[in-house]
Amino acid sequence: MKVLKFGGSSVANAQNIKLVLDIINNKSEKEKLVVVVSALSKVTDMLQLAAAKAAANDESFKEIIAEIEKKHLDTLKEFIPVSEQSSLLSHIKRIINHLETLLDGCFLLGELSPRTADTILSFGELLSSFVISEALKKTNPNSGYKDSRELIKTNNHFGKAAVNFEITNQLINDYFSVNSNQVVVIPGFIGSTDDGIVTTLGRGGSDYSAAILANALDAKELQIWTDVNGMFTANPKIVKQAQSIATISYQEAMELSHFGAKVLYPPTIQPVLRKNIPIIIKNTFDPEAEGTYISNSNIPHDNPVKGISYIDKITLITLEGPGMIGVSGSSKRLFEVLSSEQINVIFITQASSEHSICIGVLSSDAENAEIAINKAFEVEILQHKVDPCIVENNLCIIALVGENMKNHQGLSGRMFSTLGKNNVNIRAIAQGASERNISAVINERDVKKALNTLHENFFEENTVQLNLFVMGVGNVGEKFIEQIHSQRKFLKENLKINVRVIALSNSRKMIFDEDGISLKEWQAKLDNGETADKDLFTEKAKELNLRNSIFVDITANESVSETYAEFLKQSIAVVTCNKIACSSAYDNYKKLKTLSRQYNAPFLFETNVGAGLPIIDTVKNLIASGDKVNKIQAVLSGSLNFIFNNFDENNSFHDVVKEAGVQGFTEPDPKIDLSGIDVARKILILIRESGYEMDIDAIENKSFMPAACLATTNNEDFFASLTKNAAHFEAIYKEALSKDSRLKYVATFENGKASVGLEFIPKDHPFYNLEGKDNIVLFYTDRYVDQPLLIKGAGAGAAVTASGIFADVIRIGNN
Repeated sequence: MKVLKFGGSSVANAQNIKLVLDIINNKSEKEKLVVVVSALSKVTDMLQLAAAKAAANDESFKEIIAEIEKKHLDTLKEFIPVSEQSSLLSHIKRIINHLETLLDGCFLLGELSPRTADTILSFGELLSSFVISEALKKTNPNSGYKDSRELIKTNNHFGKAAVNFEITNQLINDYFSVNSNQVVVIPGFIGSTDDGIVTTLGRGGSDYSAAILANALDAKELQIWTDVNGMFTANPKIVKQAQSIATISYQEAMELSHFGAKVLYPPTIQPVLRKNIPIIIKNTFDPEAEGTYISNSNIPHDNPVKGISYIDKITLITLEGPGMIGVSGSSKRLFEVLSSEQINVIFITQASSEHSICIGVLSSDAENAEIAINKAFEVEILQHKVDPCIVENNLCIIALVGENMKNHQGLSGRMFSTLGKNNVNIRAIAQGASERNISAVINERDVKKALNTLHENFFEENTVQLNLFVMGVGNVGEKFIEQIHSQRKFLKENLKINVRVIALSNSRKMIFDEDGISLKEWQAKLDNGETADKDLFTEKAKELNLRNSIFVDITANESVSETYAEFLKQSIAVVTCNKIACSSAYDNYKKLKTLSRQYNAPFLFETNVGAGLPIIDTVKNLIASGDKVNKIQAVLSGSLNFIFNNFDENNSFHDVVKEAGVQGFTEPDPKIDLSGIDVARKILILIRESGYEMDIDAIENKSFMPAACLATTNNEDFFASLTKNAAHFEAIYKEALSKDSRLKYVATFENGKASVGLEFIPKDHPFYNLEGKDNIVLFYTDRYVDQPLLIKGAGAGAAVTASGIFADVIRIGNN
């Protein structure tokens, strides 16, 4: 038997639940399953908010309940035929009515007791498990449902109840010994006292529920299904280069989960650790991905560090004074008073002189801790033997974690040296004798910078020498080759970089020269080369296996972008101006990033946005240094800016678009620019590089083009359609004139939403005077709040695009 737990993101909506059902059905063909489910995504937060509002006599709690009801009713309707819905929908409504009665009571009393809070929060899992169980029955009739309140018995410590394992294990075994279902769905997070009062196991308690069941049933394994491919070397939302961890020990997993690895709830490990039941962290949205395997087995790894993690919102409290030196019991008194206040100590360090003890607690506990400690040592403080508590806020703890760190010398020095070189101030340090964890307290504002810096030092290696395999030598490709040819001597003498072009290919011919192609006569050689074959080009590049190889894609070809993974797997770096890969499905984008990290092969695409402008690099630097991008406004199409800057009463739209093509500003198929898809790809890449997850279909495209124009299948028909629809474009231009505005095609990202479309820009806007083929990007970040960070310059043209590609190549060489 296996126990599978699905988190809130896995059961966020009907679409995701369908994936969950597929996983359950596939796995239940081979063995019996216990399926533990969380509440639907955000429902627990909604319940918590509704309870708080009700207790505060705010009637808007009813709106939240209505939203919760609709969410579950709509989800159930996706799975159940209309003829069978009535009784099931009525059951949900009865549950909701019970919930509303409880909240009405809170509203009337104006209070929310811990016991009532637990009962209210339990409705999330009760509703989700009912919906999923009923949906599963439609595809897997040999499935059933069991209320976990009847199996998991706890004390009455509401909010985070302690499990009575003796009774719980007996109840679980009694039930499953007679149950014949192939799959049993069970709500996570909740239990009950001996007298049937509902309790909860703490946030993240669904993981714990699953572990309790796995322990009682001696399960073969416990699978935690979430929305990421396992545990990562660092938080991938902060460290873009974070890699998934294939195998990890229980102890390492406990350390990482304690330090903020949110894919696993820390107490989950304890029940399965006792019986050596492995835990596998899997991705619901990529079920074939390997995930992370957690067990007692400590598989040797080249890197002694398994992960870098952190806990934010930490406060340091220091108790010091001469009256503590040589006085026994000071530490005991300190920790007793904290225990009596139910304050958890996360971090401890003490000077060998016994002059001071420094502890780290959650910032939410800091005030109570300070008051309690000062009161406990009141006499010593009055006698000046001990100083009042020193409290330092706005801190976080970062930690290196690895089972084998104790066998490697110098890791502490390497860690602190790396942080020091990057101006990250360390407030306190702790390292246990096991050396499984090295922790440091730093300023919270430095956490992103510190994590990125440490990850780069411990998990990333840089390349040195450059052998280029160039595909695509049209307008941009020609300029790129010219720039390499003219700068080779400079690069050799000043940067110690020797750039060799090993292969060239266009759509017709390709050539290879292991010793480097002469750039004086490359065109003639290419004309006489062998027939171009993308797959053969890729295979030859891999076969040559040259040190520090770089594949340079200067095409706009989707099939070429699909070869990136093959190059990266061979540790061949990829530099590209082709936007298709980075704006493809998010999983593919992440896969390429992961491959890049896994095989130490850079994947650079600065020219995807803004041609030669340092836009993507700026975003990377902002994120790496701890900033956060909150809003982006941009004109990202040099071709569209050129078109609307030149389109007026004297120049028809058709003629201006033609001229943009002649100048090399548009793609070979101008519809790519005019449809807005090119701009949508660019803003999508910026959004992803800013640390957000999004796909192209989530971007609202407010097209200004007539459908008939976009429906054409070749350039000749397209340009004919522009002439036919001239009145449409003239009307847009006249409307801009009437508003005393200029036309700009603008991309926007804010509050998790993105759009692209033609806008009327007034005179006082930064975009109004954007001339020629220029691009402009405004970044609003945590640091750049009132005045955005602005990047502006030429955003189209062969020369500037080539220079951006060249800059990426040089960047690899410099690193």
